[in-house]
Amino acid sequence: MPPTEKTLDDIDRAILNGIQSNFPLTPRPYNTIGQQLKLSENEVIRRVRHMKDIGIIRRIGGNFTPHALGFVSTLCAAKVPPDKIRQFAEAVNRYPGVTHNYRRDNSFNVWFTFIAPSTEEIEANLKQITEDTGVTDILNLPATKLFKIKAEFKI
Repeated sequence: MPPTEKTLDDIDRAILNGIQSNFPLTPRPYNTIGQQLKLSENEVIRRVRHMKDIGIIRRIGGNFTPHALGFVSTLCAAKVPPDKIRQFAEAVNRYPGVTHNYRRDNSFNVWFTFIAPSTEEIEANLKQITEDTGVTDILNLPATKLFKIKAEFKI
């Protein structure tokens, strides 16, 4: 059975709620979290590691606004034959500028975001993905206006 919110206790929920948008920028962030929740640093690390192991936490990392750092970003959509989806996703995921990808029930069934120093680099990478996978229907959909919402989920 996949992990669900029911597998979390109140302490796990408090950790998740605290680190989504307010991860401490301190030399020992798990110690800081532990102090806030009256837990040891080791207990926080153990719980975070467990939530990562069972798939509740996918990754812990910073979110940066690409344009503020001089980068460009785009949303891409691809028409991928069902039997090639795994191979295509693996090829796409090899690029460090791909932040995530997901399947959709649509003729364009694999979507992913790409961040790079230039549009030329993104276009070159998309061309290489086409060459590596044989998937030729890939749309490059750069934003014309940026709408940024905060994706935070109260657990």
